[in-house]
Amino acid sequence: MILQARGINVNIQIWNEHLTETIVLLHGFTGTVKTWGKTASQFSDYRLVAIDLVGHGQTEAPEDVSHYSMEEQIEILENLFYQLKLNQFILIGYSLGGRVALSYTVKFPERIQQLILESASPGLKTEEERMARRKGDEELAKSIEQNGLQSFVQKWENIPLFHSQKNLPIAVQQAVRKERLSQSEIGLANSLRGMGTGAQQSLWDQLDQLNRPVTLITGMLDEKFCNIAQEMKLRLPFAELRLVENVGHAIHVENPKQFATIVKDAIEFNGTTG
Repeated sequence: MILQARGINVNIQIWNEHLTETIVLLHGFTGTVKTWGKTASQFSDYRLVAIDLVGHGQTEAPEDVSHYSMEEQIEILENLFYQLKLNQFILIGYSLGGRVALSYTVKFPERIQQLILESASPGLKTEEERMARRKGDEELAKSIEQNGLQSFVQKWENIPLFHSQKNLPIAVQQAVRKERLSQSEIGLANSLRGMGTGAQQSLWDQLDQLNRPVTLITGMLDEKFCNIAQEMKLRLPFAELRLVENVGHAIHVENPKQFATIVKDAIEFNGTTG
């Protein structure tokens, strides 16, 4: 399904459309709605709404970078939720999608029944860190534009963050690679410029004001995001932290059944049932 929001054609995939209790799913950088296929198969009691973020999948990838800012993502999502008549829902975000989900929840907390963040962060704490990251993201963006998608994906899938995915079945690795290669150069480059970690404002100081249940999920092989999640838990008023053994950054890809079990437990624990 394609809906237009704030002048952008946005791709949405819905499972179990006849149901009312809703889970919204936001993918990570280089991802698409397809990343949630195995997760969706575990949830027959919920309507699942997965969205291709701007510059990703079958959603438009405009050349104007202003369409990619975090603030604009939040407004696009709010417009989509209005069109879909979603008043309240469970929101799940992975990595980049987790940063978008957290940013959305901070602005529209009344919409959120509960927030589930997989390998996500509230951004970088200092302007010095953000400036350094923006410089690195701009270099990466230019590299994608100059050297093409094939070259970028070859390097991206070999960074330490995704090392644990080398242990996945070849078919799963090929599906992840195909998803990454389905992107556009301008979409990924502008996503880095507009809503990369360096471009985003820090939300660390707003975590203690978030009065919604939050579940933080990280893989134990992903030490960086385990540390981030542990610090987030200390600041969030209503947070649970789930560490998953033998997986890294993308728990929903590396162990989809365990990921689904954790999500179901979180929903039940926080009193949102289908």
